[in-house]
Amino acid sequence: MSDLGLLSYYLGMEVNQGKDHITICQRAYALKILESCHMARCNPIDTPMEERIKLTTAVPGSELDVTRYRSVVGSLRYLVNTRPDIAYSVGVASRFLKEPAKVHWSLVKRILRYIAGTLDYGCKF
Repeated sequence: MSDLGLLSYYLGMEVNQGKDHITICQRAYALKILESCHMARCNPIDTPMEERIKLTTAVPGSELDVTRYRSVVGSLRYLVNTRPDIAYSVGVASRFLKEPAKVHWSLVKRILRYIAGTLDYGCKF
């Protein structure tokens, strides 16, 4: 057994330990999600979701790649571990995993644009 010092990285979470606080974030993981969706250089926005948005199930002719949608939403669900600010919007996107439509993909893209502007956010204890 050996002492490796203070924890700095664990399961994709970056841990920064100070004298009176511990900060956990997933900046590298968030960047990886953005790059996989080709949104690493997108224009950031201030909110992860529009106010009073009404989403319904898919209408015929508006389907998209279900596997990609599920993969991105699943990645966002793991990112919620250190980003409670996106928890509600990711939860809304998760409601449509069975039959996502283009409007649902627009919601996911908006969440990704929000993440692009807030990469350094995390939890401080």
